[in-house]
Amino acid sequence: MHKMIIIGFLLLLFTTLVVLPSLGDTRTPPRIVEFLGDQPMTRVGRPFVMLACIANPADVPISVVARLVVPEGVQVEDGTERPLTLQPSEETTLRWTLVASKPLYEDVVLEVAEGAAILAAGRVPVRFLPALEVTSPPYIPEPQPVTTKLLVGAHNCPLWEAGRPEMWSQLVKHTERTPAMGFYAQENPEVADWETKWAAEHGVDFFIYCWYRTSQGGPVTQQFGSAIEALKQSRFKANLHYTIMWENQSRGVAGVADEADLMNNLLPFWMDNYFKDPGYLVVDNKPVLFIYRPEFLVDDLGGEEQVRTAFDKMRQACRDAGFDGLWLLGEYRGLDTAHFDLMKRLGLDYTFAYCWPIGYSPSPQQAIDAQMDFIQTTEKINILPQVVTVSQAWSGWRDEWSIWKLPPTEFETLLRQAKSVVEASPDEGLGSKLLLLDNWNEWGEGHYILPYTEHGFGYLDAVRKVFSDAPEPHTDLIPEDVGMGPYDTAYRTWLAEQRELRQITHQQVFGPGAKEADGLVGWWRFDEEVTGKVALDNAGNGLGAMLREATRVPGLVGSALVCNGGGAFVPGQSGLNTTVGFTIECWVKTDLADQTDKWIVNRMYNSGESGFRLGLAQGNLTFAV
Repeated sequence: MHKMIIIGFLLLLFTTLVVLPSLGDTRTPPRIVEFLGDQPMTRVGRPFVMLACIANPADVPISVVARLVVPEGVQVEDGTERPLTLQPSEETTLRWTLVASKPLYEDVVLEVAEGAAILAAGRVPVRFLPALEVTSPPYIPEPQPVTTKLLVGAHNCPLWEAGRPEMWSQLVKHTERTPAMGFYAQENPEVADWETKWAAEHGVDFFIYCWYRTSQGGPVTQQFGSAIEALKQSRFKANLHYTIMWENQSRGVAGVADEADLMNNLLPFWMDNYFKDPGYLVVDNKPVLFIYRPEFLVDDLGGEEQVRTAFDKMRQACRDAGFDGLWLLGEYRGLDTAHFDLMKRLGLDYTFAYCWPIGYSPSPQQAIDAQMDFIQTTEKINILPQVVTVSQAWSGWRDEWSIWKLPPTEFETLLRQAKSVVEASPDEGLGSKLLLLDNWNEWGEGHYILPYTEHGFGYLDAVRKVFSDAPEPHTDLIPEDVGMGPYDTAYRTWLAEQRELRQITHQQVFGPGAKEADGLVGWWRFDEEVTGKVALDNAGNGLGAMLREATRVPGLVGSALVCNGGGAFVPGQSGLNTTVGFTIECWVKTDLADQTDKWIVNRMYNSGESGFRLGLAQGNLTFAV
């Protein structure tokens, strides 16, 4: 019996993917599996370590040279070239130490060559900041806050926990996004201290944390809440306020079951844990609450009038607790007057955009003009007042749809234009007091202003220039300057584990009849040890998968895979892509009806290569190429 593979988000799997025809030429070129800095950034005169993992996916040994090409002003302490002999499926890790004699942001290029032929190449941008003497204070120096006339807030994406290292995988493709703290774990209060220091010193007054409920209808459980808890423990928390954006878009899980659930479970949780916290954002003695999909509450609570009544009860509960009410803001990133009318009928105080949907991969000036058009048109529509948001960039998690970015200079231009709109607002409430930045740290979707490799402190310096009267000359410290860090030990440990697991996945294993099968490319049975972290390829081609957020259970034959938001992931192999006919077979079981955008087998988004996927869309089996 064939079984299956899942790469995606579903369910309960029994095992196998079968694809025809064969893998192709044995002269497969070497692959650069990893190429990145072993640290986020450094300064002139200090060592910077580059790391590369090179693999031989062919079925014959190869002898090559790995060569580092560095920009002018950079020296490689231990030589630029490394001769390598790699056996079939072997992978090796190399390191080079770089030192720069001048500040720069340029690419370091890795070439894997056989004679004069370059078989593989990769590039990583590196940043060397101006020289600064390393000091050893007892702790992070106290923030030197700047004052702003407006309250400037930044949306904060709290996905970066030590237990979810795979969330950083997008940055391995986009190493220019590497944060100044590396691939950090947000639950570390020391990380919160750095973020608080950088925010306060550049005019960011508060964070808006995305807040996720994990089940509704009972006592509150949540995920990704560690960033708020770390801020609460920060030594510098008095310098920064916070609020939450209720991420209620996951129907049946993240919203409310009814009004009683809202008033007896959710609101008391927020009141006790957030609203009453001295660090929570309260304006005119009213806590500020952002709601991501307020229109979903119409179904949750049974109608528009029920939502309005519930909002009134929430405000009254806040008055009973000693506040003067509650500010309710609903997310909307469009210009449909019917939607604004709905939001007004629901009883929301303001509309705001988490980000702006700017299509067609615009130029920086086009992105500025498009955002200002959204902002100014919302003002003209004048159905519901807005709290203005400005976006710095967008790519999406998979580099899909529209991809764009404002350099810091253009971002400063946008900030000044948006500031003028806020200052001219006739609104006497939040509309004339707040301005929102999208986003502090959404590394996966490609919008962020937290210090990082490509632009350093450029975005935060733009915020400081526009919203504060503080003098421009100032010193921005990175952890290395005061002998602190690293903060990405969990992620680096996970990367090392992935290297070991990749070696295991290359094992040659043959399931029953696999040797006799014609053109069998991959066969994943999931019959390894229950605690195993890999699923071997029983077709004998060494295309094993690594398990993430998935566990084995007894199946119809042998074991099955329960996918709790994850699956079995085959490291990128061109052998799984084809431009000729092929067959996929798998056994799947789910107890949840009407799922959409859930993919059982997914070979899409492979660095521009052709791809395919099999799964569910609007409850129907779907195959896409």
